[in-house]
Amino acid sequence: MDPTPAGRSSIMVTLPDEQAMRHLAVDLANALDPGDVVTLSGDLGAGKTTLARAMIRHLAQDETLDVPSPTFTLLQSYELPRFVLVHADFYRLGGPQDLTELGLEDLPTGAVVLIEWADRAPQLMPADRLDVEIKLDPKQGLEHRNVRITGFKASASRAERLPKVRAFLAESGFGTARRMRLAGDASTRCYERLAMGERPAIFMNAPRRPDGPPIKYGRPYSAIAHLAEDVKPFVAMANALRARGLSAPEIYAASIDDGFLMIEDLGDRLLVEGDPPAPIADCYRTAVDLLIALHRLDLPGELPVAHDIVHRLPPYDLDAFMIEIELLLNWYLPHLGATPSTTARNAFLSLWREALQPALAAPKTWVLRDVHSPNLLWLPEREGIARVGLLDFQDALIGPAAYDLASLLQDARVDVPEALEIELIGRYVGARRETDPSFDAMSFVQIYATLAAQRASKILGIFARLDRRDRKPHYLRHIPRVAAYLKRALSHPALAPLKAWCSAYLPPPR
Repeated sequence: MDPTPAGRSSIMVTLPDEQAMRHLAVDLANALDPGDVVTLSGDLGAGKTTLARAMIRHLAQDETLDVPSPTFTLLQSYELPRFVLVHADFYRLGGPQDLTELGLEDLPTGAVVLIEWADRAPQLMPADRLDVEIKLDPKQGLEHRNVRITGFKASASRAERLPKVRAFLAESGFGTARRMRLAGDASTRCYERLAMGERPAIFMNAPRRPDGPPIKYGRPYSAIAHLAEDVKPFVAMANALRARGLSAPEIYAASIDDGFLMIEDLGDRLLVEGDPPAPIADCYRTAVDLLIALHRLDLPGELPVAHDIVHRLPPYDLDAFMIEIELLLNWYLPHLGATPSTTARNAFLSLWREALQPALAAPKTWVLRDVHSPNLLWLPEREGIARVGLLDFQDALIGPAAYDLASLLQDARVDVPEALEIELIGRYVGARRETDPSFDAMSFVQIYATLAAQRASKILGIFARLDRRDRKPHYLRHIPRVAAYLKRALSHPALAPLKAWCSAYLPPPR
């Protein structure tokens, strides 16, 4: 890696042949996110168009796709599975007037732009971008290329990780695997499905979570909410769940420091079906049975990661619940154009502190935290509760059992009919009472409603934040569903004061 000024990171890559160029194209393509800009520079014949063509074909999942050079058209647009990609060539630009005619300012939201000869229009280049400079090296052979990749601003860390990704894939035995980037979630993690003969796997690329600005008690949101900072919690929980007969992914290889995991591919068959997706009732019953079985166990608060590393599950404490609740005040209400007074805000938080007391006093278990449709896979070849595959449990806590049941039965991305929700709450309560006569059904249902309302409030804030702060507006389509879940949960008599506050200060979703 070469030293570069602050705010950028530069690496050198040697490409001895065309196969190495294709590998680099895959590395770059799989590192792209919506809205990225990649500039390609180098002498005539250095391979800028060749690299761009390989990237586009990989992203299109079509090695035969016609990708002409945009030298004469200047712009060529492609509708790809993950985003729109615009391939531009500025070699023939005659002046500023040509830039105006290109219409770059009218690109679709989230479009990725690949620009050849970007040095012809430096004033158009954003501060956050990846630069790829390709140089010929005739002394080493006609196909030999030396490539400098420089990441600016937020892209700097991605540039740094490119050679590390390639090295991890080789060391774990997947260096020549076919790679396909999977649709991402709302986090900084990304996943690839790898195929090499009969050995499929999932590559998890999880950079260490950077601390945000301090927002309370001198601590960032992630620390107060107890969000995982690295892959150690995932490794600990995956192994612990598997040891108890549950279908978490097996971990094939790990680089803890780099945040790379090679894990078992559990497939992509979900517990929902149709368009729009709806719960498959029998699959949801099995998922409830999984929670019943898990919550009957005496579960430890410390889990091994490696021979000298231990992960301690944090408590789902009042501070964590409340910092999540404040997302509704700080992000969702502004999204609706509403600003509660200081008095109203303080009243809301006071009501929540009181409402959460029964949940805080309830018996504790593992809270996987995101037990909902995107993270549950159906494995029909397995038996019993092992038919439900579990993902995305790295933020697990020690807390009230009702939280994960509420996460499942008030799924932010799927309409769970109220009749099915009631049936499955009854299934859970009945099973718990069979083996534990002291299980308090009425108290559990109250805690369930409270945590369902807490989770819905949090998610409304998160989805509004993803739109405004992170430029991910597609989450807004789920807001009416989550708002309906909040209304459903607040119908419990114990939550009447919170229901009254929401009626007074919370506008209906737009």
